[in-house]
Formats: sequence, C-alpha cells, structure tokens
Amino acid sequence: MFGFEEIITHILLFTSLYTEVFLLVTFFEGKKHILKIDDSDPARYLTTTIIVPCFNEEKTVAGTIMSLLSLNYPKDKLSIFIIDDGSTDGTLSAVRQFNDNPSIKIFSKENGGKYTALNFGIARASSELIGCLDADSFVDANALKRIVRRFENPKTMAVVPTIKIHEPKSAIQLMQKAEYTLSVFIRKTFSFLGSVYITPGPFSIFRKSVFDTLGPYKHAHNTEDLEIALRMQSNGLAIDNAHDAYVHTVAPRTVYTLLKQRFRWSQGFFENALDYRFLFFNRSYGNLSSFVLPIAIISLLSVIYFVIQTLFHIFSIISNKITEVSAVGLTITTNTLTPNWFFISTGSMTILGIMLVCFTITLILIGKWLSEKRPTFSRDMIYFIVFYGLLSPIWITKAAYNTLLSRKTSWR
Repeated sequence: MFGFEEIITHILLFTSLYTEVFLLVTFFEGKKHILKIDDSDPARYLTTTIIVPCFNEEKTVAGTIMSLLSLNYPKDKLSIFIIDDGSTDGTLSAVRQFNDNPSIKIFSKENGGKYTALNFGIARASSELIGCLDADSFVDANALKRIVRRFENPKTMAVVPTIKIHEPKSAIQLMQKAEYTLSVFIRKTFSFLGSVYITPGPFSIFRKSVFDTLGPYKHAHNTEDLEIALRMQSNGLAIDNAHDAYVHTVAPRTVYTLLKQRFRWSQGFFENALDYRFLFFNRSYGNLSSFVLPIAIISLLSVIYFVIQTLFHIFSIISNKITEVSAVGLTITTNTLTPNWFFISTGSMTILGIMLVCFTITLILIGKWLSEKRPTFSRDMIYFIVFYGLLSPIWITKAAYNTLLSRKTSWR
C-alpha cells in the first residue's frame, strides 16, 4: 500500500512524464508544417520599427545596434528607435555614435522602467510592424526576414524567435544554454497548439494593430512580455514562432545574477496567472486554457512540493540521528561500502524518474535539431541535468512565497 506522500509523488512524476510525451507527440504531428530554412524574399517587405530600450547598457548596446544595422532587410523599410531610459552610465554616449545613421532615431527620457521605454517608442512609430530588442541581445542577419514571412498569414498578430545564449562560458551559462535549447522545442510545440504565452523581449515582432487595439505595454509585475502575450491570447490574437529566426542574448554569469533574474520571471508568472485566472479551464481559450497554463502551474507547484518533501526528510534524518546519539552515544563504524546491485532501487518512482530524465534529454536534442541542426549530446546538457534541479527550486519557492505575501520584485 502506498502512503499519501507516495501517492502524491507518483501523481506528480506521472503528470510530468505525461506532459513530455504529449508535447513530443504534438511536435511530431505538427512537424510536417516546419518549413525548411528559406531566405528568399518575403511576398512583401513590411515596414518595421525595432525599439531598443536601454538602461545602463554601455557595454553591449553598440553591438546590439550593429546587429540590427546588419539585418538583411531593406533599409528604407526599417527604423531603429534607441530609447535611453535615464541611464546613469555611458549608454547615451555609446549610442550617439550612430546619430548620423538615417535608420536610427535616439531618444532620452527619465527612468520609468522598460515598459515605459517601449511605450515611448510605440507612440512614435507608424510602421506596420513593431518589435523590441533588448540592449544585451544580438540578431542573426536573416532573423527579421524569416519572421516577416510568418506575417504572410493574415491571422498572425505576433511572431517570436528562437533565442540562444551568446558565447556561454561558465557552467551556469552552459546550463542556461541547454535550458534555452529546451525552450526552442517547447515554444515551437506551443505554437502548434496555438498557446504561446510569452513574447520575449529579444526580438518579438507585433503588428502595430495589436497595440492600437489592446493598448500599450503594462508594468505587469516587471514581466510585460508575459502579460502582453496573455492579453493577446485572451482576445483571440494568434502568436506564431519562427524557429529559424535566431537571436543571441547575454546570460547571467553567476548564480546570484541568475537567481535575481529568475525570481522576477517566476514571480511575474505567478502574479500574471492570478491576473488572468479567467483563462484557466475556460474552453473558449482552447489548449492554452485546458492544458498549457494548468500544466505550467502544476509544474511549478510540483517543484515546491518536492522542496518541502526533501527538507522534511532531511529534518527527520537529523532528528533521528540526534535521538540516536542522545540514547546510545556517538558511534563510528569502520565498515567499508562494497558495491552490490542488490541495493540498486528498482521501484516505480526510480523508473519514472529515469524516464523523465531520458525524455527531457530527447526534448533538448529536438530543440538542438530545430536551432542548430546538430542534435548531439553535449556538456551543456550535463550541466542542465546536474544544476537546474538544484537551483530552480530556490527561485520558484521564493517567487511563490513573495506572491503569497504580495512582495514586489524589481529590475535592479
């Protein structure tokens, strides 16, 4: 007989495994719609404005602008708005070297946060498409052309790219490389389900009519890219994914900066989920409502459950050891351990856990095939398997705790 704890653990492990299998099946059903990389001209080049919000990005913003100027796109169809959001370093000086470029307009405003910088640019744009590029990201030369091709479908209101880690070096960055590769697969599969619910800052492109109809970005708990996607979904506006449009972003290099970033992301998801709770289990919103959002919440809550379970077991072991020492004293054994296959666990939870890891590796390899065309096992995947399960519970648990206590996050 299973106890309550074992039952919950089995349910959560099975749900995770079911989710991965479902996504895998969905991907292979939609795979026939994945086009081969085609860099021929779109049916029509749409006028496009790319907004680059900047706050203290003097080290990377010039590279970001240079990547935009190198886009394989007609210069008379492309406008680049650089919005300095009250930087206190040399960001404004770094961007002024592009003052004479006719494609670039430079603006400076008081600091108000990223969403205010984006709205500042949107209010001054008159193009058919509007996009954003974070000032620590760099686009592939053909990224915009490949995205614009997706807008040949008149129902497509926004397109999100494939995001890669720029020159990962540390173990933490390599871990994120594998994570972002996994997200390539997930985002593509969600697009098959009509359920993309994040339009990330690095180079998501919208029809201008989206903002004309729904209004500008909101503060949205410092996750405006999540909120605008949920707002679009709640209004039936389709979001597509261009898996062959590559954007490279600088990843946090240390555990501390990674945790700060993910605290904000995770808490933003919890709080936006509360704001858009009417989307959950409402059939009129399709797969997003009936599967994607509920599974996302269950996944996050599962992490918190396993954290509490682990801490409880650690406390029990320590408590039992203290009781043992107080009763019989401290004993030191000199017996050496010898390997014995008899002691290898073959319980159902072990089997489910191994299967879960194997399917996760498979999904990452498919993400590599989509983004790199080289689905090979690599060192970044080892770092992901080893470190992600140790670090993600920290930021998820804290984010849930802060949400319960209504504590606010900050960019800095």
